[in-house]
Amino acid sequence: MGETDSGDSAGKWERAIIEKLARAALDEQRRARHWGIFFKTLTFIYLFILMFAAFGWLGGRDVALPGNHTALVELNGVIAADAHANADNINHGLQDAFGDKSTKGVILRINSPGGSPVQAATINNEIGRLREKYPDIPIYAVVEDICASGGYYVAVAADRIYVDKASIVGSIGVLMDGFGFTGTMEKLGVERRLLTAGENKGFLDPFSPLDPAQREYARRMLGEIHHQFVEVVRKGRGKRLKEASDVFSGLVWTGEKSIDVGLTDALGSVDFVAREVIKAERIVDFTPRENLVERFAKRFGASLGEVLVRAAAPLSTVR
Repeated sequence: MGETDSGDSAGKWERAIIEKLARAALDEQRRARHWGIFFKTLTFIYLFILMFAAFGWLGGRDVALPGNHTALVELNGVIAADAHANADNINHGLQDAFGDKSTKGVILRINSPGGSPVQAATINNEIGRLREKYPDIPIYAVVEDICASGGYYVAVAADRIYVDKASIVGSIGVLMDGFGFTGTMEKLGVERRLLTAGENKGFLDPFSPLDPAQREYARRMLGEIHHQFVEVVRKGRGKRLKEASDVFSGLVWTGEKSIDVGLTDALGSVDFVAREVIKAERIVDFTPRENLVERFAKRFGASLGEVLVRAAAPLSTVR
């Protein structure tokens, strides 16, 4: 009896272990299937969004309706190649706005402190080209809070510039800024070892003493760009500009004062210009927007990148 009971107990224990292992295996398979379905669903959603984008169903502007309208393009923020307010985006919006058969006039709404002179010049040139191509469609710049430096570089290409009395306008100048750390390095006992091929390859290196010849060269270069800016303003404003001694000094003016100086033309909002100047009260926004795909790709891409980095960390030899 004792041996039989012992054998039965051992058999039950073995069966219990086998059942637990089987259940664990089944649970693991279920989890694997669930994760597989989850990732397949994510892939399907991503491909679905891409398909919508390919057919242009996720566009970022209003749909133009039949009948005359005022076309609106917004320039917001710093003008730079890697910013949303870059020349490609703004010019694309302007091209669509001018090219629409129902556009009676275009408003470029500006709220920008400036930025890249190259990007601003590219937009300015494109406005000039579109004005020649569509001579019957006027373009007006409407300033909101600020239209300074590169923002004003763009604005002067318009037929007229409208402002609010409290807008900030001007800053017709060019700057190059940076820092010098030589004093701090001396206090910390840090030695700068800069090797170059070409005497000016380390041009304005912040960790080396400022070379007088390089400083003078930088000033001449800024002067050339400033001269280009001044000529663009003179061409755009013509006889309306009152060239006081400080107009091109980099100062800024309120919108109300900028009218007196000749930098702008009149007070007016987007609605006012559309209704009273262009005579087409309905406004259609042609501003290129960051669509759903771009937003999803940026957020998903950043999250995925972080996950991959963390997943790869245990395998990395970097410490």
